[in-house]
Amino acid sequence: MNKTCYDYLKSRPELLHFVRHNPIWYRYLSRDPSSLPEIEKEAKRFYGKTFPQQVEKINGHVQMVGMLLQFAETMKD
Repeated sequence: MNKTCYDYLKSRPELLHFVRHNPIWYRYLSRDPSSLPEIEKEAKRFYGKTFPQQVEKINGHVQMVGMLLQFAETMKD
């Protein structure tokens, strides 16, 4: 792997962790060091940081709170 790529990954521990869990990216970065923006997009998907994933997570939390409130209502009665 290119030293500049490795230095960039070392400066971003989240990306380095992603590459270590997905070793195919070592090959991609060795062949084409300019694919760093692509790896960042994949890492966001891997960690659930894309906008649709975060909306889904918030939606799940809202549903959980709604169910807890509904359960509390039934326990009152």
